[in-house]
Amino acid sequence: MTAPLLGRDYRLLWAAAVSSRFGDALRTPALALLAATLTRDPRAVAAVTVAGQLPPLLLGLLGGAYADRWDRRRTMAAVDGLRAGVVAALAALVVTGRAGVATLAVAAFLLAALGTVFDAASFAVLPSVVPSAALPTANGRLQAGTAVAGGFLGAPLAGLLFAISAALPFTLDALTFAAAALLALALRPGPRAAGRRGTPERGSVWREAWAGVRWLRRDPVLWRVTVATTGSNLAISGLMAVLVLYALAVLRVPPAAYGLFAAGAVVGGLAGALGAGRLAARFGTLPALRGVLLAQTVALAGFAAARHPLAGGVALACFAAGTTVWNSLWSAYGQRHVPPDLLGRVGAAQRVVGLASAPVGAALAGIAGEAYGVAPVGWAAAGVFALVTTVAWRTLRGTGSLAERRTEPVAHP
Repeated sequence: MTAPLLGRDYRLLWAAAVSSRFGDALRTPALALLAATLTRDPRAVAAVTVAGQLPPLLLGLLGGAYADRWDRRRTMAAVDGLRAGVVAALAALVVTGRAGVATLAVAAFLLAALGTVFDAASFAVLPSVVPSAALPTANGRLQAGTAVAGGFLGAPLAGLLFAISAALPFTLDALTFAAAALLALALRPGPRAAGRRGTPERGSVWREAWAGVRWLRRDPVLWRVTVATTGSNLAISGLMAVLVLYALAVLRVPPAAYGLFAAGAVVGGLAGALGAGRLAARFGTLPALRGVLLAQTVALAGFAAARHPLAGGVALACFAAGTTVWNSLWSAYGQRHVPPDLLGRVGAAQRVVGLASAPVGAALAGIAGEAYGVAPVGWAAAGVFALVTTVAWRTLRGTGSLAERRTEPVAHP
């Protein structure tokens, strides 16, 4: 996954991202399991999950502003060093029996809040690590690595480690953060962009943060891609919210085989991530994005129509492949086109706007599933994707690759 042509610094960045994702995949289910051992109140258990989901929406723009203010490589290292300390402290509290539900919620919030800065910095630093033409491939391989670390390794291992010792997943998570911090420190420093040495906006972090939103809103193509992502996430979050019930009740997946069914989506996502660069090189980024939406709409329709585990699993895997291709090309498009001194803020704005519909989709799917059963949720998700695809085919017009849209050299941060 780390081809030599992408270089030493890319391999370090890739390893840091994969290490962090592996730790996340250990910690997230372990937090839920630990909360369930402390209380049987569904509201308290849900509060821990919600605490980890709020920061990207509430603080994502600030994370992007700080990623543009500070040296991005050192920021990544410092953030993961802090996260290692937070998780290590949590592991110590678990060992001594002092970790309550409130402690878990605070830890989840802190880790997610720090994660907004790390995500913005890592997104913005990638164009200084690899050539512009290699960005789709580089993003795809990052997606592939994190999918393997999270879906194939971390998530299945979390339950086993928790059964051995409740503190073990958190201890290992702290070690992965520490390793990621050291890897980020090993990145070679790059030239600083002029806009980050000091700007008239400096002094108001919120003003800096909103500069990224304004830039995104003024760029017609990137804004349309972001809006399409928002619509897509409405459907994806709704489907994911009831997926386990859908698989058991509609597709008749045996409970013992649900893990295998879910793993099929990870395999599909991995295949899509590895093929993203080839699609961009052959068809151009905008045509590839339009084609991905069309393929995902067909896959979701097939999923909604399926009534057998195999057919449903194949359709879900194809849909997941499209999701990772979309994410890889969407990221590469922004990294190629956005001015280097704004990359952290615009990337954060993309994520915040793109994720804004996720809680709405999950809530609507829960309400619809309770009222009408989970089967209609599949068709509703396919309908949303069909609408997004129809709009995208009218608004995301373009026949060339990224290089054809902006051919002048891009200064590296």
